Amino acid sequence: MNESNEGLTIAGKTYRSRLLVGSGKYRNLAQTREATDAAGAEIITVAIRRVNIGQDPSAPSLLDVLPPSQYTILPNTAGCYTAKDAVYTLQMARELLNGHKLVKLEVLGDEKSLFPHMPETLVAAEALVKDGFDVMVYCSDDPIQARLLEQIGCVAVMPLASLIGSGMGILNPWNLSLIIEQASVPVLVDAGVGTASDAAIAMELGCDGVLMNTAIAGARDPVRMARAMRMAVEAGREAYLAGRIPRRFAGSPSSPMAGRLA
Repeated sequence: MNESNEGLTIAGKTYRSRLLVGSGKYRNLAQTREATDAAGAEIITVAIRRVNIGQDPSAPSLLDVLPPSQYTILPNTAGCYTAKDAVYTLQMARELLNGHKLVKLEVLGDEKSLFPHMPETLVAAEALVKDGFDVMVYCSDDPIQARLLEQIGCVAVMPLASLIGSGMGILNPWNLSLIIEQASVPVLVDAGVGTASDAAIAMELGCDGVLMNTAIAGARDPVRMARAMRMAVEAGREAYLAGRIPRRFAGSPSSPMAGRLA
């Protein structure tokens, strides 16, 4: 957990923004770019099985509007349900992106909940780290699983706040706090954010960053929501660094009573 406000460092590279965004579900590529810029995001996740980054030379490519020279493209394994498929997908992404090493691993357990399949995730993480990848990993909010992923060599752990796309916000802040307390790599909330207050709460808990897609792309006005999320992440980080007052069971006057005029 990084106690400074000097930026988010992942795999040796420092980013100004602590808000990571996805690239799916937008109306078109132009809106994807506009919302990304409004969010101030520098790291953009790309579902290799769903978004064209060169697999189909005859179709528009995401890289035309979000070029790797300006953004860090983070290929992910959305839609993978086995370690084997996840590893193959990221090896293909490495070829498409000229040896790119930073990736996001997610291995899902079922199509309904999209909850992470942790045994397969651990297998895939170990294989990818051995293959030279810098692995950011979507995981359950289980502190033991998060610790195992860090021990394997993952460069960031990304516990879910609630189910992917649910917009339910942070359902278990205590588990997130345990993960943050023990981690020596960045901890980013991934999945479940619905609105700006959810992002602010994640940052106030001490998370290093937040990743989201549906909360922005699915909003009535995605570009405006992207700006709101940017401000929420910044405000939550500032509040965390400032240190909140302790919760009390009794009132405490804003003006001291001692020495008051009669």
